[in-house]
Amino acid sequence: MNRPIYLDYNATTPIDPRVLEAMLPYLGDRFGNPSSGHVYGHEAREAIENARKELADLLGCDPEEIIFTSGGTESNNLVLFGVVQAIGDKGRHIVTTKIEHPAIIEPCLELFRRGFDISFVPVDNHGLVDPDDIRKALQRDTILISVMHANNEVGTIQPLSEISGIAKEREILFHTDAAQSVGKIPTNVRDLGVDFLTVAGHKLYAPKGIGALYRRRGAPLERIIFGAGQERGIRPGTENVPYIVGLGKAASIAGRELKGEMVRLASLRDELTRRILENIPYAVVHGLKAPRLPNTLSIAFPGKRTDEILKGLPNVAASAGAACHSHDVKISHVLEAMGVSPEVAMGTIRLSLGRFTTEEEVILASEEIVKALNKR
Repeated sequence: MNRPIYLDYNATTPIDPRVLEAMLPYLGDRFGNPSSGHVYGHEAREAIENARKELADLLGCDPEEIIFTSGGTESNNLVLFGVVQAIGDKGRHIVTTKIEHPAIIEPCLELFRRGFDISFVPVDNHGLVDPDDIRKALQRDTILISVMHANNEVGTIQPLSEISGIAKEREILFHTDAAQSVGKIPTNVRDLGVDFLTVAGHKLYAPKGIGALYRRRGAPLERIIFGAGQERGIRPGTENVPYIVGLGKAASIAGRELKGEMVRLASLRDELTRRILENIPYAVVHGLKAPRLPNTLSIAFPGKRTDEILKGLPNVAASAGAACHSHDVKISHVLEAMGVSPEVAMGTIRLSLGRFTTEEEVILASEEIVKALNKR
């Protein structure tokens, strides 16, 4: 094997060749500033608006409800701080969960330092939020609920439509970080019932450094950075035209191929799971009985250490839980919130499949994992 089998699609995806092809003209002679009034600017503006429509079609919203950003982290910050800027005088309480990505947790902690009240709702041992716990956490001055759509570590899919019903009863704004779900499972914003939804381009075969925020028409939000009037004045700065084009193309591809890919990836993930468990019956699959992303397998080998497992897998590129923010060997905050014992949590790896994963790779990877774990 010249390069390891890539099973870390939840960390990032390669750029789809079709996406790259769509981007190339805007890295070349279609270089215009979309705010310019001449033909170069018109070309760029048309490309952005086409991409906006492509993403809107995937999310089931109007193009005018899409704001392009630099990625998931910026979109999450824009929601949290932008809502506070808009309606912070009406309330100072925000509800989120204990298993959110740091791009939600860290802004919430900063808001706490600024005097806001933050409730972190627990999850069960499958990583699922109970909507009743959301309801119980609400206060008279709650202004925002933020619950991720699918967890980046274990893949658990949250009951957003039920939580949305609770939010609507109380007229509270509802946001979801859908960085891990867009392009993998249906993410129609009307069906989910959200006011805001975060998209991260590099999770669905677009480049790193591009993302978007769905904002329901009329939902209160103010800008948190200041400049010119791009993106309806909410996200100023000259638009990153090539990357926006790439995100639009990626969304278009995802929309066409979603149903087939969901079935294919779930089948491959289940095959990978079966092959590992047949040979290592003591292994533990996290979130097994919960709705999960079709591509994600979080599996633990009690008594082992994650760093040692991964070191013994030079031919498999996998992750120790969340790959975004730490190289330390410590218990994942997600597994801790799920009540996973330290012995199990410390031996957990995440295997995430994607568009270019083949059955042959799944078979080879399972053999590598079994061989590494059975070494004395």
